[in-house]
Amino acid sequence: MESTGLVLVSLALGLAVGAGFMTLLHVAERHGRRAAEVVNPAVPDGIDQVLDALETAGAVLDPSNNVVKASQAAVSMGLVWNRQLVHPELLELAQRVRRTGEPVSENLVLSRGPFGDASMRVRVRLARLGTRYVLLLAEDRTEAFRLDEVRRDFVANISHELKTPIAAVGLLAEALEQAADEPVQVRRFASRLTTESGRLTRLTQEIIELSRLQAQDALTEPELLNVDTIVASAVDLSRVVADAAKITIAVGKKSGALVNGDERLLVMAVHNLVANAVNYSPEGARVGVGVRRNDGVVEITVTDQGVGIQEADLERIFERFFRVDQARSRHTGGTGLGLSIVKHVVQIHGGDIRVWSQPGSGSTFTIRLPEAPHPAPAAIGDTP
Repeated sequence: MESTGLVLVSLALGLAVGAGFMTLLHVAERHGRRAAEVVNPAVPDGIDQVLDALETAGAVLDPSNNVVKASQAAVSMGLVWNRQLVHPELLELAQRVRRTGEPVSENLVLSRGPFGDASMRVRVRLARLGTRYVLLLAEDRTEAFRLDEVRRDFVANISHELKTPIAAVGLLAEALEQAADEPVQVRRFASRLTTESGRLTRLTQEIIELSRLQAQDALTEPELLNVDTIVASAVDLSRVVADAAKITIAVGKKSGALVNGDERLLVMAVHNLVANAVNYSPEGARVGVGVRRNDGVVEITVTDQGVGIQEADLERIFERFFRVDQARSRHTGGTGLGLSIVKHVVQIHGGDIRVWSQPGSGSTFTIRLPEAPHPAPAAIGDTP
């Protein structure tokens, strides 16, 4: 009996020890899982797909501010590099979210990448994601801000450009009234009034034209056009001015090139280039206009022997109201919109415009347009 009791006691102790050991194992396993959860950087289910579907940049930060998941946009914008946020401003916002538990939204100006000098304007929003993570969303609004600045500059420039001819018209009208009994003065003031009125008319027309072009992303009803005919029409518009300045306009041989487009717009674009070449060339100079076909591209080239353009100005010459020579532009009646109009016309035709220039050696402007395939000869009725 006594030995049986000892056996039972030993068995009970063994069971108790075994149960305690299993309990310890269970607790250790639970702590191990928790520790693994703390160390494991995996984001909650579904976040990967959400970030991949977003058009804006997105990233998920762990408690140590390591980036455990980032969209491709976040990397390409330069917000994330080497699994870290590049900008300390974003880290400060993440800390604020953890501290307060409230989402934050900010507009920031950040560098584009860890080594970039270019800046970007970004709208960011950060919020908690579960108990451990912070979600960062960022929208690049640089282009929107740039367009707003362009619009503001455009309005300011229009106001400035209109102010001069309007003031001149008013002064000349007043001078005419005071010189009513002096025929010579009346003729002189009337001539100047006509000049300023014409300049005001041109400026207004080009502002309207440029506004229309900027609102037009593509051609609505393109037609099959003969490029040689377009060039001939554009050159004819500048013949009188060129002859008066004893400037020769030499047109190259016919190319037979065809493009799809709007004839009025293309004639206007080429004419603007030819008119500029004439206006900025010295008396007796030569302006060359040529067309060539080059591997599916039609190139319309206008070359002058004028004063040329400084390298620093080459990148700005297609900006609205930008003038290389302010005084000469005023003298020739230039509005500063001609090249901007040319650029927009070419763009909506699916092409581009290039310029080469050297001070003292003249300039060459080249319009490049996609060549249209040649149909049967009967379909091109007016092709010379």
